Amino acid sequence: MTNRTTSRVLAAATAVLALGAGAGCSTGGAAGADPQRVDVVAAFYPLEFLAERIGGDAVRVTNLAKPGAEPHDLELSPKQVGQVSEAELIVYLKGFQPAVDDAVAQNGGDRTFDVTTVQPLLDATAAGHDHEGAGEHAEEEDTGGKDPHVWLDPTRLATIGDQLAQRLGKADPDHAGDYTARASALRADLTALDGDFTTGLATCQRREIVTSHTAFGYLADRYRLDQVGITGLSPDVEPSPRRLAQVIEEAREHRTTTIFFETLVSPKVAETIAGQVGAKTAVLDPIEGLAAGDGADYLSVMRTNLQALRTALSCS
Repeated sequence: MTNRTTSRVLAAATAVLALGAGAGCSTGGAAGADPQRVDVVAAFYPLEFLAERIGGDAVRVTNLAKPGAEPHDLELSPKQVGQVSEAELIVYLKGFQPAVDDAVAQNGGDRTFDVTTVQPLLDATAAGHDHEGAGEHAEEEDTGGKDPHVWLDPTRLATIGDQLAQRLGKADPDHAGDYTARASALRADLTALDGDFTTGLATCQRREIVTSHTAFGYLADRYRLDQVGITGLSPDVEPSPRRLAQVIEEAREHRTTTIFFETLVSPKVAETIAGQVGAKTAVLDPIEGLAAGDGADYLSVMRTNLQALRTALSCS
């Protein structure tokens, strides 16, 4: 067992043992505090976005992942475990955050909405280069080699939203029609976004994107791009010297002009590769979370991503 996995298990065990004290004395911030609205716990930002857009003023959404924090290795406090225990609906993605999975297994009951039951996950290498060493076992142990970043395909996210509306309607039948209407409005927004990507990336000089971690398989699959990930599914794993050499070789082969890094992790590795191949760096955001104080949302960040891709790939 890796040190990272051991720390997760210990943290989860501590949180569960403390649940009796934490849940009983948590006031104000705990789920279940507003009898007029459905209390929803979302595991990380894209699911919070869905729940807020579809739930509107009929829900109260608590995001377990703090703004600016990388959500893969989220550790839950006793208070957060209490929020999971008290929520009327828990929206999560099984396999993405082991601490959330543990809390759901202990306290979720029949109040869960697992988005992987709506959209089965792609293999981690489905839309990218499958090179030996690209995704070490330690990076994929929690998801079984599946790519959790399903929200980066707007059409898949729309389908998840439709099903979430139905699930909210079961929890709150009086507002079922409102949830369905808001999901339809969100689907229209996501369909327009999908059209912008399809058109914007239709004619480009290159189709290879070099990314700091292998988060963009769904986006690549949808828009006919070829992802070259510096690391595998987990952004906090350092790439081996062999993997760095492979990426540098591929970047030179494809005459890559841009090496992408992301907002919530260090750009140092991307900068190193860019220096080796004479490229520049730019942000391509996997939208796992928003930076603290960021006024953007999923739709605006996706459109910023589109402009970054069009520039990097010399699209017309």
